[in-house]
Amino acid sequence: MSQTYPLICTRGVVVFPGQDLVIDVGRPASMEAVNEAQENYEKKICLFSQKDVKTDNPTLDDIYKTGTLCEIRHIRRFDNFLRVKFRGISRISLTEWTDGVSCDMATVETLESISQDATEEQALVRLLASKIEGLSESDKLFSKDLILEMSRGVSPDQLSDKAVVAFPITLERRQEYLETLGINDRLTMLIADMEKEKTMAEVEQKINSTVKERIDQGQRDYYLREKMSVIREELGDTQDQGKEAAEIRKRLESNPYPQYIKDKVLEELSRYEMLPMASGETGVIKSYIDWLMDIPWWQETEDNEDLNKAQDILDEDHFGLEKVKERILEYLAVKQMTNSLKAPIICLVGPPGVGKTSLAKSVARALDRKFVKMSLGGVRDEAEIRGHRRTYLGSMPGRIIQGMKKAGVVNPVFLIDEIDKMASDYKGDPSSAMLEVLDPEQNTLFSDHYIEEAYDLSKVLFIATANYLENIPPALRDRLEIIQLSSYTDIEKINIAKKHLVPKQLSENGLQPNQFKISEDMLLYLIRYYTREAGVRQLERTVATLCRKTVLEVLKNKKKSVTVTKKRIKDWLGNEKVDYGKKEMEDQVGTVTGLAYTSFGGDILQIEANKFEGKGRLILTGKLGDVMKESASIALDYLKAHAQEYNIDSKIFETTDVHIHVPEGAVPKDGPSAGVTMTTALVSCFSEKPVKANLAMTGEVTLRGNVLPIGGLKEKSLAAHRSGIETIIIPQQNVKDLDDVPQEVKNAIQFIPVSNVKQVLDNALV
Repeated sequence: MSQTYPLICTRGVVVFPGQDLVIDVGRPASMEAVNEAQENYEKKICLFSQKDVKTDNPTLDDIYKTGTLCEIRHIRRFDNFLRVKFRGISRISLTEWTDGVSCDMATVETLESISQDATEEQALVRLLASKIEGLSESDKLFSKDLILEMSRGVSPDQLSDKAVVAFPITLERRQEYLETLGINDRLTMLIADMEKEKTMAEVEQKINSTVKERIDQGQRDYYLREKMSVIREELGDTQDQGKEAAEIRKRLESNPYPQYIKDKVLEELSRYEMLPMASGETGVIKSYIDWLMDIPWWQETEDNEDLNKAQDILDEDHFGLEKVKERILEYLAVKQMTNSLKAPIICLVGPPGVGKTSLAKSVARALDRKFVKMSLGGVRDEAEIRGHRRTYLGSMPGRIIQGMKKAGVVNPVFLIDEIDKMASDYKGDPSSAMLEVLDPEQNTLFSDHYIEEAYDLSKVLFIATANYLENIPPALRDRLEIIQLSSYTDIEKINIAKKHLVPKQLSENGLQPNQFKISEDMLLYLIRYYTREAGVRQLERTVATLCRKTVLEVLKNKKKSVTVTKKRIKDWLGNEKVDYGKKEMEDQVGTVTGLAYTSFGGDILQIEANKFEGKGRLILTGKLGDVMKESASIALDYLKAHAQEYNIDSKIFETTDVHIHVPEGAVPKDGPSAGVTMTTALVSCFSEKPVKANLAMTGEVTLRGNVLPIGGLKEKSLAAHRSGIETIIIPQQNVKDLDDVPQEVKNAIQFIPVSNVKQVLDNALV
């Protein structure tokens, strides 16, 4: 039979028949429904639960269709809500929702519980009773009143509803119980839920027991530490030690240090806490702990993976140097492709001032990495690299670990400057210590004497620099990826000056671009006659001097701008500083133009030979090294052996002294590449045949007259080009090195490859 009552939608509440429940009613429609039920419906009202508690204005689709008919037992009125005590009467099913005058109305039908198999019902009630008694001892979920009611023989229908009310289950599960009319079905559901609750209770008990044990251990440690603090206080020791230890422990717990580092720090910390503050060892231990915790173990920066951006940064910072830039981009590309790569150990070898150090900084900028630098110039002590053992007073980690601490990350760009300047003495060989640092197969477990724990350097991008490859020990050289940087050509220097040096000096001296004007011709004049170097350091200093003089002109003489001319350069910088190499103007007997490779690039030099009456002596002047002296002896002996070929009387050597001179006597000279030059000078001297003035040569000669290859062909070719020489004789085996020679030089100079002295003389003598 259908009946109509006022309707309330409840949030998160399901009321069961026989249950007393206090609910705060706050929605205006619900408050009107309570008043309507109180006045006109004998305090009867329908309660249906919302499916979603967040819905403010529920409709028919937002509520469960099975609810409870309730009686209003008591109302307390407040300003904005009513506190109402309801008692559940029976289950009801919603058949129609209608909008009343003041509140929503529900047409409902009463639902009766269904009795099922009686024997099964009895068994289920007894099983439920035993479950409730078992749970009540430990969890107190069910009240004593409920257990008493069960013992008095309350009906199974009421028993199932009362048990559900006390049981901690979800709203959805409660609604299932309300919708289930079969009494045995409800009892079966209850027993299953209690079994699940019992399992959860056991798990909770286990967790609680574990937590309690840990709390007990923590309280024990806290008690002991507090006791230690009081003892120290009584002894007059400071309290700072305990605070520092607590801070260190907190830092260890809150950061992902490797487990072996955590264990080591805690071991040292326990020693630290046991020692009195007055002990000399506390400072040593504290310093060691600080180092262990300050070194980066997990911190890492992300690499810039935009190859075009990296290329732009490298090009922006440096002109030329294509090989190095290409190598860095290769590294980035492979790392991006594989997502993991051991960093290579790159060594930039070249004369001073060609941009090795600044290139390493540029690489760090292109990769978006931190940059640290370590200079090995003059390092003699192995402990500088590997650190001192902690037994020594004032011991500390080596420069590698110091650099890593300064970087603060495990993957910086680490510049090892002047790797060829290391020395060794009784304190050890630092170059041998560097083997472990720079070997990709070993540096995953780098061992520092001070730190003692293995440190991983495999993510560091090491870039070493050196001036002379020969000075790097062979074992160390084997672990390096060598990239040669040759000296800059005049054209490269002009470009560097225009793009980098002049703008930098204008900025540093506060000048605007229109206040200081210098042409390419004037830059070339500065490069050739006021600097003599492979790089651009002296050129930058010279440009800086011109800028300072310009500032003085602008401020003192009120000039708006200054244009640099030759006259102004001579007035400000004095006469030309460098005797720019020039070729011989006329063909000469006994004078040959040689090519030299120096620390500041290439140069030409005249080798002179003369003969006069004497006793067959060979005189050498010009501060020559042992190798050049040997080349002179080989040249003379070759001439004696082949005298007849050049129409020379062999007896003349017994009564003639030979003098070979290389100008600039104060400058030391050495190297094998003057062999062909000396041979040509001697043949010209004795045969009275002049040597072509616009020709230069380089190559090592053997006793049999073979011409062997030499190094530095690019630099030597540039020197010849500067001097206006049109032909260069080179060893046949050096033809492959012509790829490195700039195209403008190859266009202006004819290169003649030779394999023996006869070919040299055929091309050189007039």
